[in-house]
Amino acid sequence: MKRSFILAAVLAPLLTTGLAETAQADPTERIKVDAGRQFFDANCHRCHSVDADKASYGPLLEGVVGRRAGTFPGYPYSKALQGAGFVWTPGALRAWMEANDELLPGTKMRHVGITDPTVQDFIVTYLASLQP
Repeated sequence: MKRSFILAAVLAPLLTTGLAETAQADPTERIKVDAGRQFFDANCHRCHSVDADKASYGPLLEGVVGRRAGTFPGYPYSKALQGAGFVWTPGALRAWMEANDELLPGTKMRHVGITDPTVQDFIVTYLASLQP
């Protein structure tokens, strides 16, 4: 009885946010994705969209994990990002969030400065969940 109550207490908020995809979804991962979405909304959403139907100042970030830097179609990247030559891995995204102007000088993006590794991990987990 106590176990089912705890399970219901954990899953109910996940279901109301629309993030629990199936009954087998890992609750910890879903919580990390939800936290990442909240941190993204607070820190990144003013310039970036994760929805192709919504315009944004910066490039669309849906599918960014695994994408070659500076290659989102139609976005006018800086010469620095066009020639970056790396792929957006979780590590590259963390480094970018912490000090993009040090990682790749000459980009158009203003320095974000998300230095908390836990916040970075949550945002990366959220972005990784947004594969097209």
